[in-house]
Amino acid sequence: METLQYNTKRTQLIIPEYGRHLQMMINQILETQDREERNKMAKAVIGIMGNMNPHLRDVPDFQHKLWDQLFIMSEFKLDVDSPFEMPQKEILEQKPERLAYPQKNPKYRFYGNNIKSMITIALDWEAGDLKNALVLNIANHMKKCFLNWNKDTVHDEIILKHLLELSDNKLKVREEDLPLTDAAEFLKIRSKNGNGAKSNHKQRNKRNNGRKRY
Repeated sequence: METLQYNTKRTQLIIPEYGRHLQMMINQILETQDREERNKMAKAVIGIMGNMNPHLRDVPDFQHKLWDQLFIMSEFKLDVDSPFEMPQKEILEQKPERLAYPQKNPKYRFYGNNIKSMITIALDWEAGDLKNALVLNIANHMKKCFLNWNKDTVHDEIILKHLLELSDNKLKVREEDLPLTDAAEFLKIRSKNGNGAKSNHKQRNKRNNGRKRY
């Protein structure tokens, strides 16, 4: 009786999706001395691999992919007549370059990075009605972001002060465009969309109404 074997004690599979039996077939091909016999065995293994992935039969270069995987599972040691060139081990093992993620630490994080981008764009616009409308929209959006963070209320003076600070004292809402949108309007919209405290309370009650109480 054979002793039990655990996968943790076995060699690690190169492509686990194909299973250990297929890996054993490939290892057997590597031990075969006759080249003609190796070619027959390799084609048979390719057929088995194709049957295990019937959904890929109509995919272009499907056979090419199977042969590449065969060479990879043989650790690039398989010497057979392949219709495709053997992939290069160095290229497959090459690690991608590290991505340079933008490191931004805004002073007022609750406004987000989009506000800073909008302010940068507004600074490049020519003075006029369009720029004044953009500055007003930026200020209102800042007020909405502030309320999402503070969840209570905010005075227009604070928003206008922050706008001046973030724009290096270059952007200012015109007096005739003041006051900004009332905080109650933003809170009403948030509650209507299901983000407010009252709305969350109603949703919890609605979910609990159907539950049995013991």
